[in-house]
Amino acid sequence: MGIVTALVRSSFLVNAVYAQASREHGLTPQQGQLLCVLMAQPYGMGELSTMLGLAKSSLSGLVDRTENNGLVRREADPRDSRGVRVALTPQGSRLVDRFYTDACERIAELGDGLDDGERGALAALLGRILVDNQVPVIFVEPDPPAPARTRD
Repeated sequence: MGIVTALVRSSFLVNAVYAQASREHGLTPQQGQLLCVLMAQPYGMGELSTMLGLAKSSLSGLVDRTENNGLVRREADPRDSRGVRVALTPQGSRLVDRFYTDACERIAELGDGLDDGERGALAALLGRILVDNQVPVIFVEPDPPAPARTRD
């Protein structure tokens, strides 16, 4: 299989898994992406438009629908008196924590047939493609599981 076919088919696979996780958490995939981006910090509408690759009118509709569900809120931008930032609500923070963990676990399972070396090589190569193409950070690296504690 060539690189084009492999990348396109893998994007469809990841998108399908992500969409299924979104639906099971009562979200559209776009709402899931928005919430995951906002996990790091609130962002302005222009920043979100660039990060998510959406026209401003499409982003406004997405934010409106997500705000109506009580998951995000608009707030004044402290750096620009005319600007607005979008931030998670407490309800949105709780939901995105569950959704993000679930989506990460499901996507990680796609590589269960690979050994540690293969997983590392695949991650390094894909990471290079993303950096070389200046893909914005829209899904942060999950924290590794905490080591199990033992009683002495």
